[in-house]
Amino acid sequence: MANENQTSNQNEASDNGLRQGIYFALAAYGLWGVAPVYFKSVSDVPAFEVLIHRVIWSVVFLLLFITLTGRLGKVVAVFKQPKLLGGLVVTALIISLNWLVFIWAVAEGRILETSLGYFINPLISVFLGMIFLSERLRPMQWLALSFAALGVLYQLIEYGSLPWVGLVLAFSFGFYGLLRKQLVVEAVPGLFVETLIVLPIALSLLGWMQYEDRLVFGHQSLQTDLLLVAAGLVTTFPLLFFAGAARRLPLSMMGFIQYLAPSITFALAVFVYHEPLDSTKMITFAMIWFGLLLFTGESRWSHRQKRLAFVKTEADV
Repeated sequence: MANENQTSNQNEASDNGLRQGIYFALAAYGLWGVAPVYFKSVSDVPAFEVLIHRVIWSVVFLLLFITLTGRLGKVVAVFKQPKLLGGLVVTALIISLNWLVFIWAVAEGRILETSLGYFINPLISVFLGMIFLSERLRPMQWLALSFAALGVLYQLIEYGSLPWVGLVLAFSFGFYGLLRKQLVVEAVPGLFVETLIVLPIALSLLGWMQYEDRLVFGHQSLQTDLLLVAAGLVTTFPLLFFAGAARRLPLSMMGFIQYLAPSITFALAVFVYHEPLDSTKMITFAMIWFGLLLFTGESRWSHRQKRLAFVKTEADV
């Protein structure tokens, strides 16, 4: 009887953890999905200055969170590992590029292209894993990648130019994920160190803009100043929710929920900001969506087959 109660309690705890993980994941990807609304509100501020404030205020809010949760020791430990610190210097520069392009694209009315980039991202990550980690792709994964490539190629043929915003976002975030996967550091302390690394550059640029009389912060309105301070919260909150979800959910479920963010962004671009969605863009998106459908379905099937094989092995033993 005691064993049954213990098992029941364990199952209940597991269900609660899974439920909490789903809520955290929905909050994280939901906030990332509506992020263009915030960046539209500061679109009259130069993208470089928005990025500067994103770095500065992220350092402030992350430092506060890390101090309150007793994680300062993990941050100090990073600075005692030169190799790890060097890796974070690289990832800091990559994620800064990603942030800058995203901020600029939203301000320029190219939210659809940002959505395209984050739809492609999972396939780009698989491609980079094959190139740099010698991971072997299964036939259906190759087919999924092919559809995404066809979508980009179709737009190149029709427009005579690549959707470079989406590709830069997809590849920069793909490389960021590839490198962070190999760096042994938690998400929150890692992001704090990354923002701390680029903080001197951000402060220097802030001083230069003030000297050149090009700084918006403190020279326009209190509302604008508060919105720029909020850049730190826009960065920090989704990451904290993501970290909570990652600890509680299997990777396959996280992979499925991640499509929520670009889906919300796509809807915002078309139905709220009325960006043009012509037939060429629609065909490009359709090809990429079909590739993602194949990729997601194959991944879930492969995961299920491995789990069934494991259960069968355990039963035979």
